Amino acid sequence: MHHRVANLRADALHKLTTSVAAEYGTVVIEDLNVAGMVKNRRLARHIADAGFGEIRRQLTYKTRQCHATRIIAADRWFPSSKTCSGCGVVKAKLPLHVRTYECDVCGLVIGRDTNAARNLAALAATACTTGTGVAGDQDTAPAVSKPRGADRKTRTTRPRRKKGDGAGRWCNPAAPAAEGSGRPSSSRAPDALVM
Repeated sequence: MHHRVANLRADALHKLTTSVAAEYGTVVIEDLNVAGMVKNRRLARHIADAGFGEIRRQLTYKTRQCHATRIIAADRWFPSSKTCSGCGVVKAKLPLHVRTYECDVCGLVIGRDTNAARNLAALAATACTTGTGVAGDQDTAPAVSKPRGADRKTRTTRPRRKKGDGAGRWCNPAAPAAEGSGRPSSSRAPDALVM
């Protein structure tokens, strides 16, 4: 029975990521601290069952190899839920049990997840023009404060090296493919999906 459940889960993840990569021109994902989220006793089982890491892994390789889709990863410290999608004001605190976002400045009342999705869509639009605020773009990204000393707890990883390149050249996984790389060009409109 466990083997059947594992196969059903893997099949569902493959179908989801394949349809997302095939349907949309741009996919925006958040770089979440899943290891920290699993420490919450009430949410641990649900987060582990969701398979966030596997969804990101599959989306990354399917958007690069199979489809002409661009994937953008929002920085871990990007306040997508705390920022007002109407006026851009950032709240200091927004507990998880508050499911409706209410802006104190402009009076916008919207669902928390819808607000975060609009902010991530705006991030994708600005990343297309300026290249800021996206993971892997540390040179131009604005400085963001890291609450509770989390910058000391989280280790950043170095980008992977390309095989056959010199010692000083690194592969930027967020960079688009170069012309003539064998990646098919997209004839679709620049749709976007925010996850």
